[in-house]
Amino acid sequence: MNGLKFLLLLDRYVHTAAVVVTSNVANIPLFNIMIMGYLLLNRKTVSYPHLGVYRMFQRCKGNKYFWFHKQFVFFLILKLYLCLINQEKAHIFMDINEVHFIYFSPTRTSKQVGEAIVRGTGLTNVVTTNLTLHTAEVDIPENTLTVIAVPVYGGKVAPLAMERLQGIRASGSPVVLVVVYGNRAYEKALIELDAFASAQGFKVIAGATFVGEHSYSTEQNPIAPGRPDANDLQYAEEFGAKIRTKINAAIDMEHLYPVDVNRIQRPRQPFLPLFKFLRRVIKLRKSGVPLPRVPEVNAELCTHCGVCAVHCPSGAILKGDECNTIAEKCIKCCACVKGCSFKARTYDTPFASLLSDCFVRQKEDRIIL
Repeated sequence: MNGLKFLLLLDRYVHTAAVVVTSNVANIPLFNIMIMGYLLLNRKTVSYPHLGVYRMFQRCKGNKYFWFHKQFVFFLILKLYLCLINQEKAHIFMDINEVHFIYFSPTRTSKQVGEAIVRGTGLTNVVTTNLTLHTAEVDIPENTLTVIAVPVYGGKVAPLAMERLQGIRASGSPVVLVVVYGNRAYEKALIELDAFASAQGFKVIAGATFVGEHSYSTEQNPIAPGRPDANDLQYAEEFGAKIRTKINAAIDMEHLYPVDVNRIQRPRQPFLPLFKFLRRVIKLRKSGVPLPRVPEVNAELCTHCGVCAVHCPSGAILKGDECNTIAEKCIKCCACVKGCSFKARTYDTPFASLLSDCFVRQKEDRIIL
């Protein structure tokens, strides 16, 4: 097995060398044709591994670059070697050809970021598991890349998201962890998600923290409005491309090295706005002003369309009784507020103005891999 791995690795270097040589030996027609034949067969065996050695050989044999196959035993051996080597790559090298996107995203910010990362990987075989409205039992195969994207509530992974992730299991497959926060701080959310993923059998090969519009954000109190924006999503796609490059560079799963998310660079946070926020929070709590437990509903504006009930991830709103919210179930994600096109629902919390005033400066997205 180790010998075959060596040949596979050697094949990669020979392929690269062949590309370089081809561009410099145009004045040697026969040698150029030989090298082009190597590249052609290598490309075909990668693209059509299901054909098997014999059929692959027959398909390539008639190509003009291989007119000399009857005259040169060396090239016959070379072709058979290439067919065999590429046929065995799926068993020896990592063959990551699928990405499983798992997310919890009541207001769709985590979903947008995760989708951009998946697009960036270039993997077209995508399986999606949406945990926003219900839990799921999923066993991730070892040859599947997983991307998990969740929101941050109060500096931690949203509790309901963590609860619904419990049914996700793996056996050493690579995972990318993404937390999306509302421009204040994600605190230890990424570390929390990393501990969970590792316990569930994942190998964490990359992590990211992205900014998304805060759940409490309104026109009067904007908090990271419009995030993730076009720049965020472009950065997410570039991150996905880097993840694919890292995977392709690894010979096998053993050489696909994990990352320590503790070492991710934290976004810059000016001291004065943070101090101002903490002081006002302490003052607010000492004042004894009651905080709203659920969003308010304007019965005159409510049309009982049921959209809020559909969007509620915790089942706190019942169809047919849209003017009421079950406080014990409400997670204050404001999916119902943002999803109501009639503006019948509002969540007027004093924290909205605090966050809007103290965190005007937009934070940067961060990645580690």
